[in-house]
Amino acid sequence: MRSSNNLIGLVNFFTFLLSIPILGGGIWLSSRANSTDCLRFLQWPLIIIGISIMVVSLAGIAGACYQNKFLMWLYLFAMFFVIAALIGFIIFAYAVTDKGSGRFVMNRRYLDYYLHDYSGWLKDRVTDNGYWNEIGSCVRDSGVCKKIRRDLNGVPETPQMFYFRKLSPVESGCCKPPTDCGYTYVNETVWIPGGEMVGPNPDCMLWNNDQRLLCYQCSSCKAGVLGSLKKSWRKVSVINIVVLIILVIFYVIAYAAYRNIKRIDNDEPVGEARMTKSHPSHFQI
Repeated sequence: MRSSNNLIGLVNFFTFLLSIPILGGGIWLSSRANSTDCLRFLQWPLIIIGISIMVVSLAGIAGACYQNKFLMWLYLFAMFFVIAALIGFIIFAYAVTDKGSGRFVMNRRYLDYYLHDYSGWLKDRVTDNGYWNEIGSCVRDSGVCKKIRRDLNGVPETPQMFYFRKLSPVESGCCKPPTDCGYTYVNETVWIPGGEMVGPNPDCMLWNNDQRLLCYQCSSCKAGVLGSLKKSWRKVSVINIVVLIILVIFYVIAYAAYRNIKRIDNDEPVGEARMTKSHPSHFQI
């Protein structure tokens, strides 16, 4: 029984350690939300799951140390729902970021982003006027388009140098006009009409060289935010899948150890009865 308790305590300790990357992923998404992603409510489910695993693991450790079967049972019961919630979050994260990606552009290293390439709940959330006013302001205030400028020791960046830069989805969607608008490059955030427009694109009329406007109201900017969210969520989801697999393995081990403790407890009265029968008292009258 003591060895089973020690095993459950060890499993709970490792489970506690596994909660750290989950909580860290939520905090990282939160920091991304404050910089470019700007969709602040998405990281909270992950943070809550990480904290829940920490608390439940501590309860399991306490139950193993003090041989409290109620706390160990509570750990198994609560961890089952935490694992189910983590599975649900992973499925949700992949479902809402399933469609949409940047498009390759000839003679460009960066990708262009188009809103109609995306669909589903996340797109509806981002494009909602109430949400986008807040998200667009957040992207502008983050200074992401100011940071796109490079210092080349006083040498101006040529168009070809810019075309072969690797831009983030937000930088490509919000800080420059779409390539098919045919704008002529002046610098990273100043473009003027003059090229040949390829097809009708409403964003071409929305671009403005005013640094407070740029393309923050463009569909390409919304698509860039969706592209950035997809990259962030996919990175976190890969970590969550690895953690989930290990959590399930640990849960099965802890459950088997707990059942072993119950079996030993149930066998003890029988064992004691057998000892009494095998060694009757010599003081019977």
